[in-house]
Amino acid sequence: MTSSLSSSSSLVVHVIGAGLAGSEAAWQVARAGVRVVLHEMRPTRMTEAHKTDGLAELVCSNSFRSDDAANNAVGLLHAEMRKLGSLIMQAADANQVPAGGALAVDRDGFSAAVSKALAEHPLIEIRREEIAGLPPQDWANVIVATGPLTSAPLAEAIRGLTDESALAFFDAIAPIVHRDSIDMSVAWFQSRYDKVGPGGTGADYLNCPMTREQYDAFVDALIEGEKVDFKDWEKDTPYFDGCLPIEVMAERGRETLRHGPMKPVGLTNPHNSTVKPYAIVQLRQDNKLGTLYNMVGFQTKLKHGAQLGVFRTIPGLENAEFARLGGLHRNTFLNSPKLLDQSLRLHAAPRLRFAGQMTGCEGYVESASVGLFAGLAAAADVLGTPLAPPPPTTALGSLLGHITGGHIETIDAGPRSFQPMNINFGLFPPLANPPTKGPDGKRLRGPEKSVARKQALSARALADIDGWIAAHLKLPKAA
Repeated sequence: MTSSLSSSSSLVVHVIGAGLAGSEAAWQVARAGVRVVLHEMRPTRMTEAHKTDGLAELVCSNSFRSDDAANNAVGLLHAEMRKLGSLIMQAADANQVPAGGALAVDRDGFSAAVSKALAEHPLIEIRREEIAGLPPQDWANVIVATGPLTSAPLAEAIRGLTDESALAFFDAIAPIVHRDSIDMSVAWFQSRYDKVGPGGTGADYLNCPMTREQYDAFVDALIEGEKVDFKDWEKDTPYFDGCLPIEVMAERGRETLRHGPMKPVGLTNPHNSTVKPYAIVQLRQDNKLGTLYNMVGFQTKLKHGAQLGVFRTIPGLENAEFARLGGLHRNTFLNSPKLLDQSLRLHAAPRLRFAGQMTGCEGYVESASVGLFAGLAAAADVLGTPLAPPPPTTALGSLLGHITGGHIETIDAGPRSFQPMNINFGLFPPLANPPTKGPDGKRLRGPEKSVARKQALSARALADIDGWIAAHLKLPKAA
């Protein structure tokens, strides 16, 4: 893509919100040779969850999850985004910290890298201001990427324009512990099944074991602990299952945590190898220095005093010092299959295009990937070469398909039939000829058959994204 520069509003793309989706969208527009004005309200106006004024600040977890492109859908999405010159993936790769099979990053370094790249791009102008309401009418090409913490005036303006109530759920934040306050005579380093991931060693998590008695007492304390009070407008807000507060999981059954974030599998306690732990709490490195560790799966809405009391009953964390305790924020998203077209434009006002979590995707990687396509599509509109989405056989295409039409219509569910979704192989069209035999010629059964199917879906996706890029995009080389 190429473009002659002009100050005309029709040749400028305005991106509202500089989180992961907005940052990626702005980068893709500018790489295509189109001017961008990136609007970010922080620090003029802060949110309930953000702590800095950095672009693409990570507020919930430092993990981009699995980086395995052959066997995991999010790892496949990583690979596709790298092929498309993703700024978010460049910054993540440059600031990774050990995390077993996951791609985790140093938060501050990641945000600084994204901020620097955008600030230094000659076609990007960053304006620190809140867009309180609908963008001005003379903004002909706008990407709204304000995320789950969209300011009230803008959210109300969008609701008024669409005459459609947005859906919402709670997104809870996990605590972070100072590494030197963890008792290493109890805890130990090990990844599940000693798995080695990007930048990792196979011993990338800190593990704290529990006996059955300790686990039962812990579950009781979680259920009985004092919770954050709900505001009237929050009381009926559903949770997203991918980020449930730990006490909500505990309330669903005493064994729920043992089959979730506290499962005691793939790990051996070197301090006592003869006794199998009944449950295990894992902590993942949170910064490049290795001084902070995130409690995996421990997002919570417990009040801070209750958190200190409950989490210090975990063996190895009796004297834990917390760099940050858990918190809670509200997430808002559109009924996208009804409101948006395949190019993520609002039917009621096509000059407005949406990206990121506001569209109903979930997760940092997914949010950034939707921003990536929104940026490509917005630039294509400016250049007069409209862009169709990637094939549904790709990770990016399947996710966009879910957002713009992949939900299940029910008779009386109304807009609630559309729910947020992480990327997963269930969104991909089935294989025309799924593998039935392995390389040795033997018939595949059980887990082997599932693995072979995922690998075949991934191979098809990577081939198809290459074909789409070759047919529809003329991308500059990644910076």
